[in-house]
Amino acid sequence: MGEQWYQEGKFLAKRNTFTDFINAAEYLGIQGYCNPEKLYINGGSAGGLLMGAVVNAAPYLFKGVIADVPFVDVVSTMLDETIPLTVGEYEEWGNPNEEEYYYYMLSYSPYDNVKRMDYPNLFITTGYHDSQVQYWEPLKWIAKIREYRTNKNLLLLDCNMDAGHGGGSGRSTERYEIAKSFAFILSLENIH
Repeated sequence: MGEQWYQEGKFLAKRNTFTDFINAAEYLGIQGYCNPEKLYINGGSAGGLLMGAVVNAAPYLFKGVIADVPFVDVVSTMLDETIPLTVGEYEEWGNPNEEEYYYYMLSYSPYDNVKRMDYPNLFITTGYHDSQVQYWEPLKWIAKIREYRTNKNLLLLDCNMDAGHGGGSGRSTERYEIAKSFAFILSLENIH
């Protein structure tokens, strides 16, 4: 939708990204483009942040969520300047060392906004050797959801002990990882 739309989803307008996504998901169901009872979403890295933020804001919209190497502990990660890419990402998110950005990031950080509620079915992936979203970030997130959730929907974690940010290496590894995501969805639809 162009440069202006992109700019309107950065810095102190980042929440627009999440509300736009939620509005689009609602629109798909209202217009009959999908069965709103069977809506699945998937995002990785910063897209995993999107998954976490929309799950916290509108968990009722989604039957299942796949979050690959999700950037979900926004404030802690952005405050750690030793992590590769962090300082460069200030151009996207803002600098949390500045009070205004710190509190804004805190307002949407998925980990910091987990609450007592029903969560959709979740399949979360991480790589042990990920230098961009360290494995403990999704681990902290899933542990907090497990503690706070008020239902018994699936809550799965796949930590690939040989993978980095882009997944494992090898000819068939990508297909194997995609197959796990499809298996998650198909099992929830009772398709075996």
